[in-house]
This record gives sequence, C-alpha cells and structure tokens, in this order.
Amino acid sequence: MAVNAVWPSAEVIYSSSLVMEPLRVDHADEVASALDDPELHAYIGGEPATAEELRSRFAIQVVGQSPDGSEGWLNWVLRDAASQQVVGTVQATLTQRPEGMVAAFAWTVGTPWQGQGTAKEAAKALSAWLLAQGAVRQEAHVHPDHAASAAIARAVGMQPTADLVDGEVRWVLRTS
Repeated sequence: MAVNAVWPSAEVIYSSSLVMEPLRVDHADEVASALDDPELHAYIGGEPATAEELRSRFAIQVVGQSPDGSEGWLNWVLRDAASQQVVGTVQATLTQRPEGMVAAFAWTVGTPWQGQGTAKEAAKALSAWLLAQGAVRQEAHVHPDHAASAAIARAVGMQPTADLVDGEVRWVLRTS
C-alpha cells in the first residue's frame, strides 16, 4: 500500500567529536575502507562490502524512501571532526504508525574506532535529531549476545523488549 508521507531529509548533524554527513554515492570508497573488517559482521552475518557494492547500495538509499513511499530512509556517514576521516555509518528507517512516526535506527563503527564512545556519541546525536523531527518511538534491533550494542541502546535510553526480530532483540525508546 502506498503511503503519501513526507519524510524528513537527512541533514548534517554535529556532535562533540563527530560530523554526521548525509550519505552520498561518492562516500563508497571511504566507507568501504573504514568498514573493511570481517569481525564487524560477527553478529549480523555477511562480509564487508566492496566499494562497488556500496555504490550500488548507496544509489538506492540516497533516494530517501522506499519505492512505494511507505518508509523513509535516512543514512549518514560518520566523520571524525578532527581528522575528517570516515569512521562509520548510522541509518534510520522511518515508518508511519497510528501513534506517529517511528524510527528504527542502527550504527556501524569501524574496528579502529570502537571502544572510544564513537557509536554511543553517534547514536545519542541521531536519537536527539530524530526526536526533533517528531519521532514518537525509536527502536534498535540488537543481537542478544552483542553486549557493546546493547550498551549503546541503553545509553540512548532504550529498553529491551521481549520481541525478537530476525533473531535480534527489539530495544525501544518511547518519546511521547
């Protein structure tokens, strides 16, 4: 069923040590380099995408919504503010529910930048931005054994639910 929702557009988001740039197709080489570690897929499966695979994926994502308009797609590249180096990505999928706009979001930070609070800072900045855009609920899906991602979801204010989505625990933050 087509939805005639008008979704927010990704815009630059600044935090204390990150610049979150709206995704562009030409980010593919930098993202492929930053996320080129098979260990990043330990909980989600698959393997690192090549720059060419990312270009194809990004060309679809930058459209900003699903073909039928039922989902809004927001994607950012995380850039270290000091070095300007790409360190990861964040994304949000927006849906319209009876209670209002719901945002499911996710983060990926390259191995060299993990354990430094980068993902937590990015997730908090994205959560605040989504709240300002009118999201009445925010969600993240976290593998039950991924303690680091669970800690990030908790830092954003999310609580785990009993719901499993593709083997991952749904964490929820109700903002209204």
